[in-house]
Amino acid sequence: EHGILIRGGEALEQARRITTVVLDKTGTLTRGKPSVTRVAAIAGGASEAELLTLAAAAEIGSEHPLGEAILLRARELKLGLPEASDFEAIPGRGIRASIGGRAIVVGNRAMLEADAIAISELEGVADELAREGATPMFVAADGKLIGVIAVADTIKPESAQAVAQLEALGLEVWMLTGDNRLTADAVARQAGIGHVLAEVQPDQKAAKVRELQADGKAVAMVGDGINDAPALAQADLGIAIGTGTDVAMAASDITLIGGDLRTIVTAIALSRKTVGVIKQGLFWAFGYNIALIPVAMGLLYPFFGILLNPVLAAAAMAMSSVSVVTNALRLRTFRVPDSPEEILHPPLVERVREYGYLAGIAVLAVVVGGAALVLANPAHQTPAPMPDHAGSAHIMVGPAAEFYR
Repeated sequence: EHGILIRGGEALEQARRITTVVLDKTGTLTRGKPSVTRVAAIAGGASEAELLTLAAAAEIGSEHPLGEAILLRARELKLGLPEASDFEAIPGRGIRASIGGRAIVVGNRAMLEADAIAISELEGVADELAREGATPMFVAADGKLIGVIAVADTIKPESAQAVAQLEALGLEVWMLTGDNRLTADAVARQAGIGHVLAEVQPDQKAAKVRELQADGKAVAMVGDGINDAPALAQADLGIAIGTGTDVAMAASDITLIGGDLRTIVTAIALSRKTVGVIKQGLFWAFGYNIALIPVAMGLLYPFFGILLNPVLAAAAMAMSSVSVVTNALRLRTFRVPDSPEEILHPPLVERVREYGYLAGIAVLAVVVGGAALVLANPAHQTPAPMPDHAGSAHIMVGPAAEFYR
């Protein structure tokens, strides 16, 4: 109904304890559909069309969103793509391939530095693109830089609002990404996030979550890709985007079907509401039994002549079940709060409705209990004569009379 799939009761209960939310960038904060925004070739070298052709041909075997964006742009321009061989993907860095006997490398700064390829000629351009929120992908052929391709992914329109709502609940929000620091900071500014973990390799994401947990934080990880699965499993609460991969959803505790980050706030509100109802249910379940313990011990008999009549016990059991079930059914009326303030401080109307229900149950319990007590009172029992040894009769009332009947 609210676009949230919850794996079990433990996840629902854990959501209310979260203190920190870590958001993956691509596909979570952003749309997950990056596009090429600029192609810059080194002067006197390959043309922009040739640069894009080589990069796209090398990316044919890639499943990364950035590679798919480059390939899509080349096809939009109807560029003829030569066949590539010896494809190799390096997670978090880029790819290598052989095209027409030339060794092509497409990747980030770390990728080219690892291959000892100088990028100084286009480093300034790359930094400028990164500050604009794009991800610069360097392209090299036979060990020499030939250009850079900028790929940008726009943030979801609701991301900034979701971040603001999470922070309004008192939660600390972090962004986790493998992008370079300049690009990460640019996206974080657009989303209103103050804590950024940038240039994190896929196999390091779970370790970053573990570091936050070591600082005493209860961490919820939100992601959508295969690379996020270990971090989702490591977090106290894993939240997967429903538009992401099956692996991510399998590793998560909660799945947001529509991919709207604002439903994280809804999940937290539902968690707090559910736990509140559970506590009330426990009160009603044990309350009747605890209240009747003095009666069962016979403490009221010397003063009121009241013993634990089976009628009273049956009434308590029935009221306990009715109270718990009807209280739980109130969750069917759960509605999405209009603001985080409503989660922290429920409006007066809602509180009056809740307290009115609880008061009604209490009054009903008193009425039923009172009626049961009247039936259990020995004064209302029919006397039963019992002859003694001399033939006289003693009048017995209450449980004893019932026994001899």
